[in-house]
Amino acid sequence: MTKHVAVLMGGWSAERDVSLRSGRACAAALRRVGYRVTEIDVTRDIAAVLAAAKPDIALNVLHGRPGEDGTLQGLLELLGIPYTHSGVMASAVAMRKDYAKTLFRAAGVPVAQDLLASRLEAAKRHLMPPPYVIKPIAEGSSVGVFIVTEAHPHPPQELFRDDWAFGDSVMIERYIPGKELTCAVLGDRVLDVIEIVPATRFYDYEAKYAAGGSKHLLPAPVLPNVYQEVRRLTLAAHNALGCRGVSRADFRYDDRGTGELVCLEVNTQPGMTETSLVPELAAYAGITFDELVRWMVEDASISR
Repeated sequence: MTKHVAVLMGGWSAERDVSLRSGRACAAALRRVGYRVTEIDVTRDIAAVLAAAKPDIALNVLHGRPGEDGTLQGLLELLGIPYTHSGVMASAVAMRKDYAKTLFRAAGVPVAQDLLASRLEAAKRHLMPPPYVIKPIAEGSSVGVFIVTEAHPHPPQELFRDDWAFGDSVMIERYIPGKELTCAVLGDRVLDVIEIVPATRFYDYEAKYAAGGSKHLLPAPVLPNVYQEVRRLTLAAHNALGCRGVSRADFRYDDRGTGELVCLEVNTQPGMTETSLVPELAAYAGITFDELVRWMVEDASISR
């Protein structure tokens, strides 16, 4: 009997648009390989929608809350629907950058020095000598991020805004110059390493880690020992959080100065458009987009 897959996408986070693109691409791939597919734009009545749809499997392609923070995973556990990616605990911990870094440190995965503060305190004065990064503690890395350099006499005043949507606590993190590297895990298999080269330099407050405006160098042009260390640390970070299925880890590597390599975060719900980083890494390893999506669905389970 043909398996029925519900592709869960959209939602109401700041990353809704890329989630919809990911979901549509995955749904098309699943139809090509023979699954029955229902595309679901997740709203707050998702429990009733899933109960009515009665899927065999849920392919979770949401980014941010509620799909990436353990909330949707808990609902799927309660409904008894096998689902993809990480489970409740790993998802919740990975979403909180401060908790995740505690586990990384315990597992020997290097991270940048940081401190937590209220956004209002962070806006009043430099809480760390520049350059440093200000980021929400529980949002995707593309939203609410500022890089503060020595050229800035004061922190970003956007933090004072009444319509600030990214929570009242922020992480202040030492800025690591150099290359941005990313690597992915597929089950227990570590893929290769991409260098992400931005089209612009992130020196303005408004400049965030944008999803567009960059090129990908695969394999990343770094020394072989650094390349293999990124792969080793990617798996170590995945395991430290208890991740399952597919995850992607992001790093900074100071290639011209100290040689420092730090893990920034693990994405438990990485982008899945056909041009996203994980599909690109899979293709380099000889895994087509359709094969990747099918693997994710076949890997689905409950009690993850």
